[in-house]
Amino acid sequence: MGKCWARVTCWITPIRVFVTGNENIKKNKSYIIVSNHQTGFDIFLLYGYFPIDFRWIMKKELRKLPFIGFASEKVGHIFIDRSSPRAAMQSLSEAKKKLVNGNSVLIFPEGTRSRNKEMRPFKKGAFKLAFELGLDILPVTIKESYNIKREGFMNIVPGRAGLVIHPMIDTASYNGDIDGLMAKTRDVLGSAL
Repeated sequence: MGKCWARVTCWITPIRVFVTGNENIKKNKSYIIVSNHQTGFDIFLLYGYFPIDFRWIMKKELRKLPFIGFASEKVGHIFIDRSSPRAAMQSLSEAKKKLVNGNSVLIFPEGTRSRNKEMRPFKKGAFKLAFELGLDILPVTIKESYNIKREGFMNIVPGRAGLVIHPMIDTASYNGDIDGLMAKTRDVLGSAL
């Protein structure tokens, strides 16, 4: 249902969606999917056109939104409490239970939307989780969604946007070096902007 909803939204807008790099995904493998976050329209691109099953990690405030919060909870998305680092890590530990049989989790390490093609500083949660679970990072660059969803309520314009799926980053090769893994992921994501 979510995929259908997202694709219909893109069709109505209308936007032309492109996806490159599908060959970089291994079937039945779980990942920590890390993506830049330009606008609220990113959700439609990822939900509608990203070719693997994943769960979102989203701020707990979104649980209160009518329909969206309830539906997100029912399909197994993970709400994160950002009130403290301890609360955030406790929320991320819920993700462990859901990352089985090829299910992945998608995290926006910027924590919020940039509203343009520039990336904000990354938070460490996604990378700590990758080390803790022994999962590789799958970087996905969102391109041009800031041209579709512009500043202001319902300011959506037709255009072209898409996803670039990069080769996975082997977490084990970073031997616990979170800063190095973050820097590599940021470089890879930025290379397609």
